[in-house]
Amino acid sequence: MSTDNEFEQPASQQPESGAEHHSTQAERDEEIEAIQQHSKHQHAGIQRPPELPPAPPGKALTIAGVVLLVLLVAGGLTLFARLGHSRALAKETEQNAIPTVAVVHPVTEKPDMELVLPGSLLAFKESPIFARTNGYLLRWYKDIGSRVKKGELLANIDTPEVDQELNQGRAARQQILAQMELAKISAQRWENLRKTDSVSAQEADQQSSGYQQAKANLVAAEANVRRLEQLESFKNVYAPFSGVLTRRNVDPGALINAGATGKELFDMAQVDTLRVYTSVPQAYAPFIKMGGKVIITLQEFPGRKFEGTVARTAEAIDPATRTLLTEVDVVNKDGLLLPGSFGQVHFAVGANVQKLTVPVNAMLFRAEGARVAVIGADNKVQLRPLNIGRDYGQTLEVLGGLEATDQIVINPPDSLEDGQPVRVAQPAPGQKQGNQPQAAGQKGSAS
Repeated sequence: MSTDNEFEQPASQQPESGAEHHSTQAERDEEIEAIQQHSKHQHAGIQRPPELPPAPPGKALTIAGVVLLVLLVAGGLTLFARLGHSRALAKETEQNAIPTVAVVHPVTEKPDMELVLPGSLLAFKESPIFARTNGYLLRWYKDIGSRVKKGELLANIDTPEVDQELNQGRAARQQILAQMELAKISAQRWENLRKTDSVSAQEADQQSSGYQQAKANLVAAEANVRRLEQLESFKNVYAPFSGVLTRRNVDPGALINAGATGKELFDMAQVDTLRVYTSVPQAYAPFIKMGGKVIITLQEFPGRKFEGTVARTAEAIDPATRTLLTEVDVVNKDGLLLPGSFGQVHFAVGANVQKLTVPVNAMLFRAEGARVAVIGADNKVQLRPLNIGRDYGQTLEVLGGLEATDQIVINPPDSLEDGQPVRVAQPAPGQKQGNQPQAAGQKGSAS
């Protein structure tokens, strides 16, 4: 807004004449009045905001508190929602980490007229032969495959150190013997002098004690000589029983150390009678009788049967395999059967015993042997050892470790661990849970 002072001019610029002065003043008054009228119209169009009184301090704090509380509640709800999403995601991830497996039940097959089990042929007696003295191998007289009798000489060992110790022990025994003779004479002499009170009783007792000590030293020296003589006798190695040498591990000149810490000289086995060990399933255990006759067959002797006798059993079921360890003795006078061979043992039992088969793709091969994954009531895996009988191609005969009601995993992943939780897959429409695959069922029925 313009003021009157804005239109005033300095005195030096005002006109000097009075007429001009009055004319100019009138024009100025008109301009001022026009400006004021214009200002009034402008002021009439502008609305000034109402002046509000300041808010009291207590109300301002309340509003700030309410706003802060709303922000805290909103942040808490957001954090809780995020935690809920994280837990749901973790639970879903954990559920997805549980593998889904397909299960079947072992199939019950018709019983066989005889029970055929794998067996291992072992020597009736088998022993490694070690040296009992230190030295060097002088010579050996029997090599591998040699049949020897009990007490027959197998090898000689040169023992120069033991020989010298024996000579030294014998010389020490002679010295102690001479000292004992002198102590005996002195004790007798001092005993006679004691009768005449020529010496004191203490001196006589000292001489008698010296004689007794010399006698004890002689006994110790003789025991040492006998020990060295016995040790020297071990330079000759003899057969502990009649049998055949299965291994020779030394040559002449080899250093020999006494005891089992040294190198074994020979391995010897008695093979005129062999032990055949086999594991009988728990279902067949009641039919195994001492003295029962069995037949042993070997692949290298097709059509030939070797008769054996049940010699003994473990009289206890192995809880790991649910089998009974059984020993069968078979006579081997002609030496056809070799220790360490694999054969089949035929028992004339089991006509009333059912047998179980499982698919081949249910097996897990681990370092400790064949395993099968069984699903427990808690849907956790139990890795059980599998005692396998005959192989039918796509199915295997199970001799122990499974029941007909067990659920076993087919095509188990290699990463499956004992105690791992799993999810059992639902059976396909029209298929009962626990049925074998078609191919495996056909093979099992064919067998």
